Amino acid sequence: MAVGPTTRRRQLGADLRRLRERKGMTLEEAGARVGISKATLSRYETKEGSVKWPAVDALCREYGASDAERLALVDLAKGARIQGWWRSLAGPIPESMNLMLTLEDEVVREDHYACMYVPGLLQTRPYAEAVHRASEVQCPEREVQHMVDIRMKRQELLDRDEPPHIWCVIDEAALRRRVGGRDVMQGQLRHLLTMSQLPHITVQVLPFSAGAHAAAVGSFVVLRGPASELDVVYVDLLGGGLFMEKQGELERYRLAFEYLSAQALDLVSSAEIIHRISKEL
Repeated sequence: MAVGPTTRRRQLGADLRRLRERKGMTLEEAGARVGISKATLSRYETKEGSVKWPAVDALCREYGASDAERLALVDLAKGARIQGWWRSLAGPIPESMNLMLTLEDEVVREDHYACMYVPGLLQTRPYAEAVHRASEVQCPEREVQHMVDIRMKRQELLDRDEPPHIWCVIDEAALRRRVGGRDVMQGQLRHLLTMSQLPHITVQVLPFSAGAHAAAVGSFVVLRGPASELDVVYVDLLGGGLFMEKQGELERYRLAFEYLSAQALDLVSSAEIIHRISKEL
């Protein structure tokens, strides 16, 4: 998978911090050497906002980076200025959705635990419309359709030449929740079965019989980048979501997903229960 601007930006921040710490310099000392503030350099390292490549070049020289390291980071800084496809979409995009699109455009794998609804990447349009109408009850229909348009556009990443691997553990409750009525739900379950046959999509069902499990707090996604230090966790919250990237948080959710996958049904049994639930509708 090609490395996109957000991955470049995040990698750049991590590398700048690594070089500064290797040199034994504080943020204030390093910033003073190249004429930028401590706050600006901190922003560079925490992967927020744009970065000026001449400043990156100057920092690398102060840090004693090799020519190869310096040129590589300058290239990262230049590449981080490229904007993603969603910037051209008509209509506003919520902040949390904007960040999700940015990260998702460059992941190599996504681990989904879904306890309320089928994961967005695997939703049919009628199902997605019903979800948005229920969760955004005060939104006019045009806004519902705009958000569903974005969700459908997101799904195009599944058709790329090198798509990310999507691994979903779906709670049985999400499959039995009749979203949009009988016909919509049956269509959604059929679609889920079809998508689960693709080599880059894994679908497991966590049955009621599994009992207590590692994610009773709710749905989440582990977005995995080309390197583990670029991973991010997204947790569903009412009215938006929360992104986390501290190492302790990442480890907690990675481990939770491993436990969930171990408790869930195997692929054949998962397909069987989805088919059975569809027939029961």
